[in-house]
Amino acid sequence: MSKSKSSRPYLLITTVSKRKEALKIARVLVRERLAACVNIVPAADSVFRWQGRIDRARELLLIVKTDAPHLKRIEETIRTHHSYQVPEMIAWPIAWGHQPYLDWLSSAVR
Repeated sequence: MSKSKSSRPYLLITTVSKRKEALKIARVLVRERLAACVNIVPAADSVFRWQGRIDRARELLLIVKTDAPHLKRIEETIRTHHSYQVPEMIAWPIAWGHQPYLDWLSSAVR
């Protein structure tokens, strides 16, 4: 890929507990051009350790398509609209992708 590191495409994931919250975060990210697309994957069963005990929750997974310059603002936006005390936010650079799709992603977040 010939993109500079600063504009490199990324996938970021987060989870939420309610569909309404997932839609709100997704719409804000796309409307503000922080994300080209947000997939909302329903019914993720999560098992995790929280406050000293093992817990379980049914969540929705959000997969955010963006680029490096928008990651910090995405973090701020998710923190603003998220109901969790410690929301999950993990991002990976996209190592390879179909170039027309990556071009579209880049143009959608400008």
